[in-house]
Amino acid sequence: MIKGSYSEAEEDELVSASIGGDKQAFGVIVARYRKMVARTVKGMLGDSIFAEDVGQEVFIKLFYSLADFRGESKLSTYIQRIAVNLTLNEIKRRKRFFSMFSQKGNNEMHEIEVADHDTEEKREASEIVHKALQKMDPKFRIIITMRMLQGYSTKETAEMLELPLGTVLSRLSRAQEQLKGILEKL
Repeated sequence: MIKGSYSEAEEDELVSASIGGDKQAFGVIVARYRKMVARTVKGMLGDSIFAEDVGQEVFIKLFYSLADFRGESKLSTYIQRIAVNLTLNEIKRRKRFFSMFSQKGNNEMHEIEVADHDTEEKREASEIVHKALQKMDPKFRIIITMRMLQGYSTKETAEMLELPLGTVLSRLSRAQEQLKGILEKL
C-alpha cells in the first residue's frame, strides 16, 4: 500500500503503519472510530465537557498503547474497552470529588443538549432518557448504553466489558427495570 492512501485500508495495515509512526494512518483510525467513542462516552457521561475530554483521552491512550494491541479482537473492541474504562474512571473521579465538596449530595454536573433531533418532542424525550441514564448505577448504565443505544449484541457487550454473558444478561434485565423506574418518576 502506498503511504498516504489509507481510506480503504484494513485495520491491521492501519495499526502497523501507526505503530511505525505514520500519523496519517492513525488519523484514519480516529476518523473511523470517533463516533463510536462519542456514543459510548456521551451515553455514560451525558453531553458535557467531561465527555469531550474523555473522548480525546481515549485516542491519546490508544496512540500510546497501540503497540500492545495483539489483534486477538477487533480494533473497535479494543478502542471500546479503552473508552469504557476511561469513562468509568471519570465517573469514579467525579463521585469522589462531589462527595468531598457537595453539601447536598447533588452530583449532577452534566448538560443535556441534543441538537440533532427533528422535533421538540424528540429532544425532550432524549433529554429525559439522558437524565435517567445519569441517575443509574454505572455498571447498569454501560450495559444500557452499549446494548440499547449503540446496538451491540449481548455477546459483543460481554467481550468488550470482559464480563461473562450471563452477567451481561442479568445486568441488562436489572438495568431495564431500573431505567423504567427512573423514567416513570421523570
